[in-house]
Amino acid sequence: MGSLFTPLSWNDTGFILTGVWNTVIISVVAIGFGTLLGVIVGFIRAESNRLVNTLLGGILDIFRSVPLIIQLILFSTYIGAIGHPLEPFVAGSIVLSLYSMAFMSEVFRSGFESVHKSMQIAARSLGMSYWQTIFYIRLPIGLRAVFPSWLGVALSVIKDSALVSVIGYMELLRTSDQLISRTQQPLEILIGVGIFYFIISYPLSLYGRYVERKMAL
Repeated sequence: MGSLFTPLSWNDTGFILTGVWNTVIISVVAIGFGTLLGVIVGFIRAESNRLVNTLLGGILDIFRSVPLIIQLILFSTYIGAIGHPLEPFVAGSIVLSLYSMAFMSEVFRSGFESVHKSMQIAARSLGMSYWQTIFYIRLPIGLRAVFPSWLGVALSVIKDSALVSVIGYMELLRTSDQLISRTQQPLEILIGVGIFYFIISYPLSLYGRYVERKMAL
């Protein structure tokens, strides 16, 4: 009688690389949209009155406080229940983008608020408009101040993308789980998964250090 399990082989390489690629794609999408929305929401919070700040802050606190895995399951289940099911990639991208936005908005808000009022007054006294002051003074200086924090959030999003597997997205962790079920070789597979996550994340860390050195010059 043959064994129910089959060992790892080179034929599994394509399956694993598909999981790696899917992890990279959903991470890039979530970081990109999370950053864009984070800049917008962070700017609104930096420029708004206390009432708007409180309302937005409450909504963002929900995204930051509720575990990501619960948000993924609730969103995917609700969308399916109302008759508009989404592909796991689409549903995961939406939730992961909003989740990263909630953290990045605080990062960018602090960046906008770090630009001293005297610099803004000086810019306006030189004839710059409100929006010119935003784009040429506050945005460059603010982004430079918060880059390390943004990088930390981006790296966390890459690792958090593993949770999208709960709604059926075939990212790296889900592919590894299927391989473990088939091969019963969890140690080797999980070590390999850890190495792949390191390979994905480390270049971003290196780039972050490069950018910080350039900014320091």
